[in-house]
Amino acid sequence: MPKRFDSFAAFYPVYLRMHDDPTNQRWHFVGNVLGLLSIGAAIGAETWWVALAAPVFAQACSWVGHAVFQRNRPGVFSYPLYGMLGSWRMSWDIARGQLPPDSGVGRATSSPSPSS
Repeated sequence: MPKRFDSFAAFYPVYLRMHDDPTNQRWHFVGNVLGLLSIGAAIGAETWWVALAAPVFAQACSWVGHAVFQRNRPGVFSYPLYGMLGSWRMSWDIARGQLPPDSGVGRATSSPSPSS
């Protein structure tokens, strides 16, 4: 059973350790940007089915980042809501150049265990 977190603030540092590979972080960022662009395209073209591509882009890119570069299991499997929020928060931090400097410390190879 995955560890329970009392808040997203408690979860986010763990999320960053599960995403400490810079290439994995970039894949998450690109997937989220492509997702936003697909929503924008759907609105602009008034073709609403294009918005269905948003989660596909976001998840496909993040899975590539985890499978090929980070080599761990995406946290969204154990923490669906916090994992999704973490991806968007990390992307926002990257876009602002505000990713915490210690996000590359203590490379995690799997999701946190109940004892962590």
